[in-house]
Amino acid sequence: MSSDGLTICLWFDGRAEEAAEFYASVFPDFRPGRTLRRPASKQGPAGPVLTVEFELNGQRFVALDGGPEFTFNEAVSIQVDCADQAELDHYWERLTDGGQPVACGWLKDRFGVSWQITPAALTEWIADPDPEKASRTFGAMLEMVKLDVDALRRAYEGG
Repeated sequence: MSSDGLTICLWFDGRAEEAAEFYASVFPDFRPGRTLRRPASKQGPAGPVLTVEFELNGQRFVALDGGPEFTFNEAVSIQVDCADQAELDHYWERLTDGGQPVACGWLKDRFGVSWQITPAALTEWIADPDPEKASRTFGAMLEMVKLDVDALRRAYEGG
């Protein structure tokens, strides 16, 4: 992986390798990167995983085995823009396996990472200059847990 651009670092408690393997099974465009193991130090012996680098759909990530000090919360989420309902269903089903649905297209995966699984057009529909279209779409979204692309489109079109 190159050193330019942005990399999202996700802090796991002893599960960085497991998380990377799970995301590899979920994302067709997963690209593995380097796995770094801890060198010997005052904090412990050499060997256990320190970081696992990977890409999901072109976005770079590093999974850090940082310990129990920090956990994930909803203040940060990863948004996956989906082309159609089949793609949305794939990510929703895979990422909620061992995780939990939340609301409005949000879910937590088995590691506690928050995700937004949305139709690619949703932001445009909600940002439409016609306030009625935007309001109908937003209102429909607020009533859903997993998003329904056709229902959102119908709300946007006024049907």
